[in-house]
Amino acid sequence: MFDILYMDHINCGHGGRNRMEHSIKQKYKNITRDIILLYLQLFEICNKKHAHPKKGIVIKPILSKTFNSRAQVDLIDMQSNKDGDFKFILVYQDHFTKFVSLRPLKTKTASEVAYNLIDIFCIFGAPCILQSDNGREFVNHIINDLVLMWDGLKIVHGKPRHSQSQGSVERANKDIEKIIYAWMEENQSRKWSEGLRFCQFSKNSAYHAGIKQPPYEAMFGKKVSLELKMSFLPNDIINNVNDENDLLQFVENENENEMEVLNENEKIVFKLSEQKQNFKRPRKKVTDG
Repeated sequence: MFDILYMDHINCGHGGRNRMEHSIKQKYKNITRDIILLYLQLFEICNKKHAHPKKGIVIKPILSKTFNSRAQVDLIDMQSNKDGDFKFILVYQDHFTKFVSLRPLKTKTASEVAYNLIDIFCIFGAPCILQSDNGREFVNHIINDLVLMWDGLKIVHGKPRHSQSQGSVERANKDIEKIIYAWMEENQSRKWSEGLRFCQFSKNSAYHAGIKQPPYEAMFGKKVSLELKMSFLPNDIINNVNDENDLLQFVENENENEMEVLNENEKIVFKLSEQKQNFKRPRKKVTDG
């Protein structure tokens, strides 16, 4: 059971009780919330980087009705754990799907932020509204640089939010930090810039209570999969499949085996039918009087 809990905890991005409970109940019926809580108390890596206690503040969420209608851009300061020239992490999130994109930065200048946002926009498109808890002036500089790099691009900055909204963003960024530090601990590496892509995948694969599904599913309309690892193939076959020819050979063999089974079943049915006919007695004629 420990192995099941460990793998699920890793796969849901070192998630807490709610994320693990949602993920586990999809596959197992006998793992309770108490067992999950006990495991989390014993899990050393996440306890080292446990999030700060939450304050009792009710924050009105920002609501979006479509993908790319509104997005948030913020920075995580990693100067105390810099990775070579990289000292910051760009966090870009679509408000509707909660899908997150992460990029390592050497500086926190608007020009470098804009350069990396262009890369994201060329994959997913640009939002109508861009906002940040780093301030309106910060966003204005970013938008100006974006327009210089991409002629015809039109984005407006978001209106100032309530001061308490900053706490919500900070907690979301703390969650990302926790995933990053856990990745560093597991891989015995301080090169978090190389681990960001995996941390991004973990964050987007984890259940999000606000949208009641993982951001990956909200974005792409399908469950997260690692293709062959998530397929019907048994592990011993997966470990021996190296190319498409191996895969096709396995499928052909499976089809042949299925045909053999069907043929055997047909033979059995035919024999049973014959036996039934042989043992079938003729009805006696009924005569009057």
